[in-house]
Amino acid sequence: MGRLIYSAITSLDGCVADEHGGYDWAAPSEPVHAFLNDLEREIGTYLLGRRTYAEMIVWDALPLADQPRVMRDFAGIWLAADKVVYSGTLESVSTGRTRLERDFDPAEVRRLKESSAADLTVGGPGLAAAAFRAGLVDECQLFVKPVLVGGGLRAFPDGVGVGLDLRAQRRFEDGTVHLRYDVRS
Repeated sequence: MGRLIYSAITSLDGCVADEHGGYDWAAPSEPVHAFLNDLEREIGTYLLGRRTYAEMIVWDALPLADQPRVMRDFAGIWLAADKVVYSGTLESVSTGRTRLERDFDPAEVRRLKESSAADLTVGGPGLAAAAFRAGLVDECQLFVKPVLVGGGLRAFPDGVGVGLDLRAQRRFEDGTVHLRYDVRS
């Protein structure tokens, strides 16, 4: 059975994007990206909202020859995984191994977890909020960057409380901290 993991790169004040939608500050250093890739290798399926999908489709067509090894590595991980995009507005999806769902159905995600040999990840705070509210998230992986953005798109939804147990932590030379939590049942 697969676990559903919410993974996010956040500012110290808990945002995944600033108030203008910018997230250049969130770009991982090469060592952080390599570590993130090692975590992503365990993912069999990405659950994505429309905006997150729009940001990620670049990995299907990015010219990789002149890119750093960590980027080439991630592109391979992305291409090998299944993707489910939840959107009521997209007419179609353009990437391989991708299907479009109109609505987030907690019962269907539960079945997907139960039938999966690999873990799943939920991308984007909006879709993660629905997964948290449905009690589907098993683990949180946060990469906390040493920056305050002063407001913007928050990593976690308001009105959802869950207990977390710290499973692992790691500090990187650039000041980024990786925190891995199990969600209490």
